[in-house]
Amino acid sequence: MRFERFSPVERLIEIHGHILCIWRPPDMEALIDLRAFEADERIPYWADVWESAIVLAEELAVVDGRGQTLLELGCGLGLPSLIAARAGFTVTATDYEEPALEGVQFNAQKNGIQFLTTRVLDWRAIPADVKAFDRVVAADVLYEEHHSTALASVIARTLAHNGVAFVADPCRAKAASFEEACRTVGLDVCKKKARRPLGATDGPAIEIYCVRHLARSR
Repeated sequence: MRFERFSPVERLIEIHGHILCIWRPPDMEALIDLRAFEADERIPYWADVWESAIVLAEELAVVDGRGQTLLELGCGLGLPSLIAARAGFTVTATDYEEPALEGVQFNAQKNGIQFLTTRVLDWRAIPADVKAFDRVVAADVLYEEHHSTALASVIARTLAHNGVAFVADPCRAKAASFEEACRTVGLDVCKKKARRPLGATDGPAIEIYCVRHLARSR
């Protein structure tokens, strides 16, 4: 597979007693392209698994996803997508970076995970053929204040009427505008108490925003 050009290294991640092998590039900083950053603020955050993705994966691991569809936005290496597929969801993992999707496919194959497809997705131009999903999830994607507006709009567009979205974030100050951005586009938001990944004693605490259409929440 093309992902092998990164000489990926293995990281073992435990989710509710089950070990998942995640292969990632060994040096994220070596992937930084200054021209890509100047043109479109691209930084290869996709090349590692962050605490937000682990907490989100833990939430999804205990859900019976059989018969349901799930969309991950800004998936990076796709730990939540992989766990969701293992939980029975039919998963579409999306990212702006094609190498990230190569990593998702590589890791799905390595872990024997099916019912998962990948797709390049630019939040600024959602194709007309993108359907509504029972679940929409995202981890650690609210880096800048304008990301709140973009993410809220995408969730409003891709979340089924009776669906629920989970957005995991490490309590960033710049994520504070996300709740208001959601309400502006007809979504209701509540937050789960911030916590670290199970068993972790240091590192950031992760909030999960639970998002629904307002008509559903009333």
